[in-house]
Amino acid sequence: MCRNIRTLYNFTPPATDAEVRAASLQYVRKISGFHKPSASNQEAFDRAVDEVARVSRELLGTLTTTAAPRDRDVEAAKARARAAQRFGTRSGPA
Repeated sequence: MCRNIRTLYNFTPPATDAEVRAASLQYVRKISGFHKPSASNQEAFDRAVDEVARVSRELLGTLTTTAAPRDRDVEAAKARARAAQRFGTRSGPA
């Protein structure tokens, strides 16, 4: 359920608003227990996602580090290598 909640800080290029929103949506889904809220809860759910996204963007904008930014492509390649080692490689096209 939380597949879009990833580290978003200190990457080149920086996290997009879509990435922050996707992580916020997954967070609100997780804590609320709703994948799709009922009509009576939709407004509160959407407001929570918006607020978590806003606060997350603010947090990302105010954090500081002396570490060099990580490259998204390099980190994705590392994750693929870990997954291949953990689950084995698939034969043939995807």
